[in-house]
Amino acid sequence: MPTVFEHAFHTPVFKGKVSFSTGLFINGQFVDGSHRTTIDVINPTNGKVVAAVSEGTPKDVDLAVEAAEKAFETTWGLNCPGTERGKLLGKLASLIEEHADELAALEALDNGKAFNMARNVDVTAAAECIRYYAGWADKITGQVIETSEEKLTYTRHEPIGVVGQIIPWNFPLLMFVWKIAPALATGNTIVIKPSEFTPLTALRMCHLVQEAGFPPGVLNVITGYGNTVGSAITSHMKIHKVAFTGSTLVGRKVMESAAKSNLKTVTLELGGKSPNIIYDDADLEQAVNWAAFGIYFNHGQCCCAGSRIFVQEGIYDKFLKLFTARTQGVKIGDPFAAETFQGPQVSEIQYKRIMGYIESGKKDGATVHIGGGRHGSEGYFIQPTIFLDTKPDMKIVQEEIFGPVSVLIKFKDEEDVVRQANDTVYGLAAAVFTKDVNRAISTAHKLKAGTLWINCYNQLHSNVPFGGFKQSGIGRELGEYALNNYTEVKAVHVNLGHKM
Repeated sequence: MPTVFEHAFHTPVFKGKVSFSTGLFINGQFVDGSHRTTIDVINPTNGKVVAAVSEGTPKDVDLAVEAAEKAFETTWGLNCPGTERGKLLGKLASLIEEHADELAALEALDNGKAFNMARNVDVTAAAECIRYYAGWADKITGQVIETSEEKLTYTRHEPIGVVGQIIPWNFPLLMFVWKIAPALATGNTIVIKPSEFTPLTALRMCHLVQEAGFPPGVLNVITGYGNTVGSAITSHMKIHKVAFTGSTLVGRKVMESAAKSNLKTVTLELGGKSPNIIYDDADLEQAVNWAAFGIYFNHGQCCCAGSRIFVQEGIYDKFLKLFTARTQGVKIGDPFAAETFQGPQVSEIQYKRIMGYIESGKKDGATVHIGGGRHGSEGYFIQPTIFLDTKPDMKIVQEEIFGPVSVLIKFKDEEDVVRQANDTVYGLAAAVFTKDVNRAISTAHKLKAGTLWINCYNQLHSNVPFGGFKQSGIGRELGEYALNNYTEVKAVHVNLGHKM
C-alpha cells in the first residue's frame, strides 16, 4: 500500500491537518510504483524531508496509458457529452475553492512560495482556469464548408486520445491545471508527471478529481524522475500528444523523443530572458513597483520574469536609486509568515545554479550593486540581486537564471533598446513603460515576444493566450488557442447526388 502523507500546520496564516495518499494515481486508484521505491520531498525552507511519494517507472506509465485508453474508449472522449465534461470540471473548480487554504499550504511547504501569494494568486487562478475551460467543454465545434450543392462538407474537432503532460516545479498547482483543463474539456484522457520536487498538490488534486466524479482512468498522475517517467511519456507509442513546460534544454529532448517515437504532436512552454523597458516619461514610481514585481515575484522562478531591465539614460540614476530601495524592502523569510513576499528557492540544486550565475557575473566583470549572497543560515534563500555594468555577451545577460537576479542596462532611444531587447534566443514576454501610447505600441510591435505588457508586468488571465516566440516554445497555453493543442481536425465529405 502506498504511504499516506499527514501533516499538521500550526502557522500564523494557516492552521489545519492534511492527510492523503502519496501513491501513483492510476485508473482512479492510488497504488505503489512497480519497484515499490519512493522519492523524498524536501522543505526548501530548512532542507529537511517532509514527505515521501511513490516513484513511478516506465512500467507504471504503460499501466497508466492502458487505463487512459480504456477510459477514452468507454467513458470519456466522444462517449461523454461536452455538457457532462463541463459539469465535472465545474465541480472540480468548486472543490479547489473549498480546499484553497490547504492547497496553498502544500504549495508553501514543498515549493517554498509565500502562503499568501499561493492562496491569492496560484489557487485562485487555478480555480478560475478550470471554470473557464468548463465553459468551453460543450462548445467544441467545426464548420460546414460550401463546396457544391451535390455535397455536404463539414469539419469535426475530435479529441486526440491519450495525451502526455510534464509540468515544472515553479507553479505546481497552476501548471497542473493549465495542462489538464483544456485537455479534459476537449475530451482527452491524461497521463501527467508533476515535478519530483513539488508533487504534493498534484496528488491532493487526484483526491478532488475522485470527489468530483471523474471516471477512473481519465486522469492518471505518475510521480517520478524526468529521465525515467518523463522519457517514457515522450517516447510512448500510444501517447499521441505531449505537452511540456520547463527549460529549453529539456524541451529539445522532449521534441527529439516525440519525433523518434511516433511523431507525436508537441507543445512546449519554455524559458525566457524577458526585457522590461522603462522610458524617460514613464510613471517612475509605478515602473519601479512593477519592475520589482516582474523579477522578484515567485522568487524570480518565472519563465517570463523581467530579468533584463532597460532604463533610458535620462532617468537611469533616479530609477536605480528607487529600485534599489524597493529591492531592499523585499520581505524574505518563512513562507508561512504573513508579511513574506520571497521564500526560498525550490531546491539545493536550484540554489547552487543561481549562485553559480552570480559568481559568473562577478567573474565576467559585472558589478553587484546589491545582494549577491545567501540570506540566512539555513534553507535555500538568496538575496534579491541587482547587477550593473554588464556587457551583452555575459551569461547573466544572455541566459535564463531563474532566480531573484536582475541586470540594469542603460539605453539611448527606441532603436537602441529594441535592438538590445531582441538580442536573445528567447521570446516569451516583454514589457514597456511609458506615458506615450504611440511609443508604447510602436515598441511593443517591434519586440519579438509572445506576450507584451504595457505599464504592467506578470498579468496573466485564463482567457488570454500565453506562449513564446523563438526558443521560448511552440504553441499557446490558455484561452481558446489552447483548445487547438488537444483536438484533431477531421474533414467529412458526404455525397448527396454526385454520380460517376
